[in-house]
Amino acid sequence: MANLGSYLSVARAPFLLLPVTLVAAGAAAAAYGGEFSWSRTLLALIGLVAAHVGVNVLNEVSDMRTGIDLHTARTPFSGGSGTLPGHAMSARTATAFGLGACAVALVTGIWLATRVGWLLVPVMALGAVAILFYTDFFARAGVGEVFAGLGLGALPVWGSALVQGGTPRAAAVAAAVPAFFMTFNLLLLNEFPDEEADRGGGRRNLVLLLGRKGAAVVYAVAALATPAALGVAVAVRVLPTAALIAVAPSLLLFAPLRWALDAPEEAVPTPALAANVGWNLATNAVLAVALAVAR
Repeated sequence: MANLGSYLSVARAPFLLLPVTLVAAGAAAAAYGGEFSWSRTLLALIGLVAAHVGVNVLNEVSDMRTGIDLHTARTPFSGGSGTLPGHAMSARTATAFGLGACAVALVTGIWLATRVGWLLVPVMALGAVAILFYTDFFARAGVGEVFAGLGLGALPVWGSALVQGGTPRAAAVAAAVPAFFMTFNLLLLNEFPDEEADRGGGRRNLVLLLGRKGAAVVYAVAALATPAALGVAVAVRVLPTAALIAVAPSLLLFAPLRWALDAPEEAVPTPALAANVGWNLATNAVLAVALAVAR
């Protein structure tokens, strides 16, 4: 019988910090424009965390079904949790858990939509499509990274700004752009250790489509586009000057960029995978603090 540890493991609990930083960035962008609600921010956080749990769990169920999880070389940041292959939880229980999490996200989203209006509906709809079809369609159609960047990057930031009340201003869009690039890269770099397992499981991601060198170049471009997007937003006065401090976490990119540019045919060093995650979380968090202070 599955215990609490199994549920936390299959949900990939350490990675649930990402939705926290995304909601913080979106809410702070709205606050910078003069709109903020603690209660709606909390509900947005509950809904997004539930959605992320749903994505993680259903992805593990699919990877167990296709055999991918039986052949991955697991790292602390890639290769699945090992919960299902280790028989710590049945696929049936995991499926029920994942769908239950999705139901919580849906109910929360519907409640917020009744307060905010129809603008939230397409955001929810695209998010639902990204969750339900990511593993079995998008990850096999060569667009998995794009939908990850949208579903767990740009859309949550913009949506978290939207639920505060009123139409999100340009600052929300400016905060959403780097979030897209970072989540895109979060998935892309983690796909390198799973290359052979993904190929055998029928996936078609950028590593498989472009080869390791080509995918590494895409990673480097998206990585550098993140601080560039922040700099442009400050230059055109969409974001305050204080937002430039959110460029500082990009110093963490030294390890993954050195690997991407010098040795993409080799295994991704674990410190580079860790730096990639830290860069993502820190940039969103620092940007949220900068916008809150500027407000």
